[in-house]
Amino acid sequence: MPADPLKLIALDADDLAVISAHVQDARVLAADIVWRQDEKRLVVGMNRLDWEQTLSGGTEPRRSIAALRFDRVLACKSRNIDLEQLDEVLELVGIEFHPAEPPGGSALLLFSHGGALRLDVECLECELTDLGTDDIGTSDLAIAPIGPEG
Repeated sequence: MPADPLKLIALDADDLAVISAHVQDARVLAADIVWRQDEKRLVVGMNRLDWEQTLSGGTEPRRSIAALRFDRVLACKSRNIDLEQLDEVLELVGIEFHPAEPPGGSALLLFSHGGALRLDVECLECELTDLGTDDIGTSDLAIAPIGPEG
């Protein structure tokens, strides 16, 4: 695990833009998208590119296993994502926040190939936490970003 595992909290659109930059090109298994409606929470397990290590001149891309959590979620809707296909690999392109009546709005998780999750939230509460490095290269998730060729 890196000396300082990443832990970021977003309470507004600017904070969420920082988290979005850190999860760009993250790999997500559909099985690792957990909607806990009774708890008003969505948790997304992911294998994200360690951008800090990459941008600091690291020779090999390193991936970190991380959890992305949204709280105070009123509804979760998906487009072009089959959540029943548990082994489907998705590539997270970014996250946006679209405000509605303050402090609420919608967080939009955008995936390659037109996939999306829309979270209607009471207010924005998001946390990204690194859980460790993917030192053993778990499955196909450890390779570099998918890119436009799929």
